[in-house]
Amino acid sequence: MTMPDSRGEPARAVAGWEPIVRAIGPKVREVRQQLALSLQQLAARSDVSAAAIHKVERGDMVPTITTLLKLSAALGRPIGFFVDDGPEKPVAVHVRAAERPGPPPGWAPEAEGVTAAGLALSDERLRGAAVQADIDPGGSSGDTRPLRPGEELLLVVAGALIVEVAGERYRVQAGDTLHYPTDRPHSWHNPGVEPARAIWWMLRA
Repeated sequence: MTMPDSRGEPARAVAGWEPIVRAIGPKVREVRQQLALSLQQLAARSDVSAAAIHKVERGDMVPTITTLLKLSAALGRPIGFFVDDGPEKPVAVHVRAAERPGPPPGWAPEAEGVTAAGLALSDERLRGAAVQADIDPGGSSGDTRPLRPGEELLLVVAGALIVEVAGERYRVQAGDTLHYPTDRPHSWHNPGVEPARAIWWMLRA
């Protein structure tokens, strides 16, 4: 007579938790970067070390309930956001023209004379984002934009922008691109008398 395997149900239950646990780190990183917080800034807010947060984001460490509660409070999200096991999302993210979101939080919080829209919805599974912006003459990002790990690729579609990156100054005209790290001081403005249009592709670290 074959005895039933009493370990089967717990094993299946643990296997069912794994996708939820694996998703915690990317969600923490996504919200932190949406808020334009560095690891050190989140560490100061949450009383969780920057090293521990980095390990959680990379999936190298599963946070304790206490740690997750601290991070949830610091990031302004309910703890359920990080452990939600809702329906599986489609592989691709399709955004229709009429449904474009606003630019990601922290993209250019001090911008003036700028009309911008996101070209992609935020998704913790994906590292890229994009923004299209129309910049009035004299419009700008403000003196500085939030520093965060990652990269931006700028394509000017019409007009021209002056972009400063770590003290270096570039005139980027229609058809030109500029690729730069976002952990260095960077800002831009439209120096012309005509509106400019540009697209930014952003890749988080």
